[in-house]
Amino acid sequence: MIQDILLSPAGNPLIFDIEKACFKDQNTEDIFEIIDGVPILLPSNAEERCMEVTLSNGIKAKFYYVDHYHRDAEVYDYSEAPPDVASQHENKRLHEMILFNIPEGIRNILDVRCGNAWVAAHFANGNNKVSVVSMDISLANPLRAIKEYPFEKHSAIVADVYALPFRANTFDCIIAAEVMEHTPDPKLFIENLLRILKPKGTLIITTPFNERIPHSLCVHCNRATPHNAHLHSFDQQKIEALLKGQAIQSWKLNTFANKWLVKLRTHGLLQYFPFQAWKAVDNLANLLYFKPLRLLLKVTK
Repeated sequence: MIQDILLSPAGNPLIFDIEKACFKDQNTEDIFEIIDGVPILLPSNAEERCMEVTLSNGIKAKFYYVDHYHRDAEVYDYSEAPPDVASQHENKRLHEMILFNIPEGIRNILDVRCGNAWVAAHFANGNNKVSVVSMDISLANPLRAIKEYPFEKHSAIVADVYALPFRANTFDCIIAAEVMEHTPDPKLFIENLLRILKPKGTLIITTPFNERIPHSLCVHCNRATPHNAHLHSFDQQKIEALLKGQAIQSWKLNTFANKWLVKLRTHGLLQYFPFQAWKAVDNLANLLYFKPLRLLLKVTK
C-alpha cells in the first residue's frame, strides 16, 4: 500500500487518522487531506513556496512554482490529445523511447508530473506486476489518473519534488518526462529524485534538447516571461554539470526526434513504422544533420 512508503513533506512519519480519513504528521501534527483516494502531501505553506531562478535570457526572477502550477492545471486539460497528428506522433515516439529504456524486472515506478497518466495507462493491466504511483504538484491530474486507471497497483499523490514525501530508496524506476525544464533548480530536482530511488535503480528524464526559449512581456506583471514556463534549456554540457557530485553509478544521454523529420511532416509515413524502424530512421537523420529536438537522460544510482 502507498501509505507504507510515505512520509510527511518534512520527512516525518505519518499517522492515518481513521475518523477524519486523513494523514497526520507524527511530529508536528500537521494534517494532510485525502481527496477521493489521493493524498495531498504538500507543505503547509505550499502556495507561498518561492525559489529564485535565472531564466535562459539571464534575468533573475522569483518563481512561486506551486501556485503557478495549480493555476496551470485549472487552465489546461492534460488529458486531451494534441490537436494535430504531428504532435500526436511526436508524443507517441517520446513515450515509446521512455518505455524502451525502462529495465526489465522492475516492481514499482514513480511517474513525476503524471500529466495525462500515460505511464499508468501503459501498465493498467491487472496481471502486470508493476505498480505505478502517479504524482503531480496539483490535484487535477492525479485525481483524473486514479479515476481513469483504477487498477489495483495504481496509486496517485499530490506532492512537490522539492519536498518529496517518500522514504529513501523506495522506487526501482522514476520517470520525469518533460518536466525538468519547468523546475526552478534542476540540480536539486535530480538530487531529490535520486534520494528516493533504490540503489541500482533507474531515473529516466526527458526534456527538450538545446531549446531556444522565446520570451514575451507579460501583460499582468510587465516582466519578461518564458513561453510554456520553460525556465531552462539543456545540452550535454549542462547535463554533465547537473550530474557532477550526484550519487550515481552511471549515466547515458540519448538525443532523438530530428527537427527536419518533423518540419518535413514525415509523420504521414513514419507513423506507420514500428518503433525500432522509426528509431533507425531518426538516428540516421541525426547522423546526417544533427538537429534533435529531445534528449533522454538515463541514470543508474
